[in-house]
Amino acid sequence: MKFFWLFTATVLRASLTVARPSSPVSHFFTWKPPGPNDVVRGPCPMLNTLANHGFLPHSGQNITEEDTVSALYTALNVNQSLGVFLFHHAITTNPAPNATNFSLYDLRRHNILEHDASLSRGDYYFGNDYSFNQTIFKETRSYWTAPIIDVEMAAKARLARVHTSNATNPTFTLTKTGRKFSFGETAAYMIALGDRATGTVRRAWVEYLFENERLPLELGWSRRKKTITQHDLVDMLRKVVNATGSSSEDASLMIRGGGFHAGL
Repeated sequence: MKFFWLFTATVLRASLTVARPSSPVSHFFTWKPPGPNDVVRGPCPMLNTLANHGFLPHSGQNITEEDTVSALYTALNVNQSLGVFLFHHAITTNPAPNATNFSLYDLRRHNILEHDASLSRGDYYFGNDYSFNQTIFKETRSYWTAPIIDVEMAAKARLARVHTSNATNPTFTLTKTGRKFSFGETAAYMIALGDRATGTVRRAWVEYLFENERLPLELGWSRRKKTITQHDLVDMLRKVVNATGSSSEDASLMIRGGGFHAGL
C-alpha cells in the first residue's frame, strides 16, 4: 500500500543538520481539490491532503526538502527533523539520478514505499494502488466500532486488511520495509489526528481525512499543540505492534530497522 501518508516516516538516522522551516503560512482554509490536468496525487492520503490545502505545492510535483519540512510542521506540528527523515525516504521513489525533489506521482511506485494491504487503496496487482477505494476503506472502518478509535481497533483494522489482501491478491507481497510502513501508517494517523497519551483518535476525524483528503477542521480538529517527535512516533508504533500481538522483540527490530510511514 500506500502509506498513510508518508509522514510516517522514519527513524533511520539519529541526527541531521537541517534548515529552519519556512515561516508558517496558513493554508488551513484554502483547500482546493486537484484539477483535471497538471495536478497529480499519490497513494498517501495525508500528503494528498497537504497538497490540497496548499501546504505542499498544489500540483503535487517538484516537492523539495524545504516544502516537506515546512508543510509537516505548519500543518501538523511535526518535528523538523522528522520532516527531513520523511523527505529522504520520499526522494527514493524518484527514478531520476541524484534527485533533489519528488512528486506525489512517484510515490505510486510499487514496493518502494507503496505496499500491498493499504487501509484505503487497492493493491498494485489490481491496477490502481493510488486512488481512494471506498470498498477497501469500508472494510477498514468496520473495525472502528466506537466513536473513539483506540489502539486495539486500529491494530485489528490493519491486520484485517493484510489478511484480505493475502487472500485475494495472487501476487501479495509485504516486504520487511512494507510491513514496517504498514504498522507505521496506522501509528501516523493516530498521532497526527489523535491523543498520543491515550492512544485514541476520533473516528469521524480519521474518516473525514481519508474520504475527503482534507483536514477535519470543520469537525473540531486542530493542529496539535505539542510538537510530534521521533519518540512519540516510536511509542505509538510500539503500541500498534503490541496490540496486534507481535512480540516485543519484533517491535524492537522494526524500530531499530528504521521506518515507518504513515499512510492514511
